Amino acid sequence: MADDIKFSITGLNTLLGKLDSIKQETRRKTGRAALRKAANLVRDAAKQNAERLDDPATGRSIADNVAIKWNTKHFKRTGDPAFRVGVRHGSKVEKKGNPDEGVAGPTPHWRFWELGTEKMRAQPFLRPALEDNINPVTDTFIREFEKGIDRAIKRAKKKGGAA
Repeated sequence: MADDIKFSITGLNTLLGKLDSIKQETRRKTGRAALRKAANLVRDAAKQNAERLDDPATGRSIADNVAIKWNTKHFKRTGDPAFRVGVRHGSKVEKKGNPDEGVAGPTPHWRFWELGTEKMRAQPFLRPALEDNINPVTDTFIREFEKGIDRAIKRAKKKGGAA
């Protein structure tokens, strides 16, 4: 099971004041968009880290399979927005013989690099993508969330209603 990385954001007094003046739906939509932009930074860093592990002699590319995905299960359970950054196709190869399907083909071996095996040490590329970028990710989230809220308030004032 992957380790959860949790952190708290401080110094958001202006943003919290603006949050009180808008509707829950606007908060949710704006927060999701801001969180996606922040998750894209982690995805890009993971792709860069994976590129150094990819073997150019094969057609498969772990970096091309790194993606972000909306975490519906977490959202339904808690109501908190969440994105997952990971490698597409999981760990199973459905076809027998493990055929090389080119760049977008399954890359089940990514887990061996990330977690290691009893004969190979781990060379993680996903975990450092977040750990090394915590500050830029939180800054991006705050900046984009505040811009989105300002836009929603401005739009609401034009229409003469509440955001």
